Amino acid sequence: MSYALLRQALQLLLRRTPGDHQILQLAVKSRFDQQRGLNHRDGVGVGALVGSVHVGGQTVDYDTFVAPGLLAVAAMNGSVFDTTFNFFFKFKYARSFDAMLATPLRATDVALGELSWALLRGSIYAAAFLVTMALLGLVESPWGILCLPAAMLIGFAFAGAGMAATTFMRSFVDFDYVNLVLIPLFLFSATFFPLSRYPTGLQWVIQVTPLYQGVVLVRSLAFGDLSWTLLLHAAYLVIMGVVGVRVAGRRLGRLLQP
Repeated sequence: MSYALLRQALQLLLRRTPGDHQILQLAVKSRFDQQRGLNHRDGVGVGALVGSVHVGGQTVDYDTFVAPGLLAVAAMNGSVFDTTFNFFFKFKYARSFDAMLATPLRATDVALGELSWALLRGSIYAAAFLVTMALLGLVESPWGILCLPAAMLIGFAFAGAGMAATTFMRSFVDFDYVNLVLIPLFLFSATFFPLSRYPTGLQWVIQVTPLYQGVVLVRSLAFGDLSWTLLLHAAYLVIMGVVGVRVAGRRLGRLLQP
């Protein structure tokens, strides 16, 4: 809906009310006119206000800087929510895993199956995001094609950790802790600002968080800024996923096959 149509709809709605709302009507009209003028003059979004960002020895537009970080976040969210909320429902209420373990399947097989499904969903989200980035011209290097495997690696790490954490949860109330972890990771993993913008003490903390490893990995590939340190970020995510799957498998075996 265009600004003009939306403004007319609001005007018709406000005209049906007493005259005391005329001031509000004028304020709404003024706000739409102001926003439309800003959009035509400067573009839409925060990127037009921030401008360019210096990262990795090069200067890029803010939207180009943020897009790989949001790709990493999309991969994280797609995997975490499937291996926490959905996994918990099947584990505690649907009792799907009890039926699976009545077959020759082991608890580790169940964990790997759930991980594979979560990884598939996360990969679909990441692929759609990467295609959108490419269409908008936000991928600076041909190496950007490797952002998809990198996003899958992020999904693997967080899916394993999410499953392991869910086996310790007792009710849906415990999912508040999931948001308590995800929101700071989303905000403070160099997703929206270069690491150099944070205080020195906070930089050390950020550099050991899991999402930061994924953000750096995806962003470096999107910019074509390759170095051997990317292997360290990848190894971090692999270890995190493997440990998570092993913990989840053992916990499921103890809980469902005492």
